[in-house]
Amino acid sequence: MKHTRHTMRTRKDGQPFVLVDSPRPHVRLITLNNPERMNAMSFDLVGSLYAALQEVANDNDCWVAVLTGTGRGFCSGMDLTDVGMPPGSDNLPISRIATRAMAFMSDIVPAMRAIPQPLICAVNGAAIGGGMCLPLGADIRITSRSATFRGAGINNGLTGTECGVSFLLPRLIGASRANEIILSGREVTAEEAQGIGLVSRVVDDEELVSASCALAEQMCGYSPHGLAMTKEVLWANLEKAAFKRRSIWRTATSCWFA
Repeated sequence: MKHTRHTMRTRKDGQPFVLVDSPRPHVRLITLNNPERMNAMSFDLVGSLYAALQEVANDNDCWVAVLTGTGRGFCSGMDLTDVGMPPGSDNLPISRIATRAMAFMSDIVPAMRAIPQPLICAVNGAAIGGGMCLPLGADIRITSRSATFRGAGINNGLTGTECGVSFLLPRLIGASRANEIILSGREVTAEEAQGIGLVSRVVDDEELVSASCALAEQMCGYSPHGLAMTKEVLWANLEKAAFKRRSIWRTATSCWFA
């Protein structure tokens, strides 16, 4: 994220794939905005999310950020019908395009971790496959009552370890529960997610964004330097050296483009 400049992309109707708004002082709201595809992870949407994260990271007036989705689902995972092509893949052989695609998709979760501001993920509706992995890159997770989590890779005959879920999920809820969820491919409800520590709070659907922004505003009562440094140390205590070994993330995501 620090070395590549990403650009915001627009849908056919002219609307951006990702929105960035300022709902409260020092708070930025990042919204995945392709509801007809349940905010599926196409290269256009993920590239726009990279751009939004860059914008927020460079915004000195932003102290806390919130990530959510439009429509009935947070993110349905990899877009298998309209994925597009990874940036910079012109004239490359298929093997190199696949490698570039793996890197592009798998690096989005570390990019979320890399922004200096604490990131709250407000999970609305279904979070499936890679869409279940995105909230794991946030510092705090709040869900609507209708939210559900489910891996997709294992259900499709592929690895269930895409986008770093095998690194982060065991550290959040313990290896036994994480292994069962990843290997079974079963659905996890919002209530269960709260009970096992995957999310910190469950709220009514209509209150999700306002509750998340209210928490962000409360956090803005503290020093932005203190917030950024606290986030950095919290992630460091999750074995940051291993977290930065992106080869692990890319290998686990390789099944998408095999």
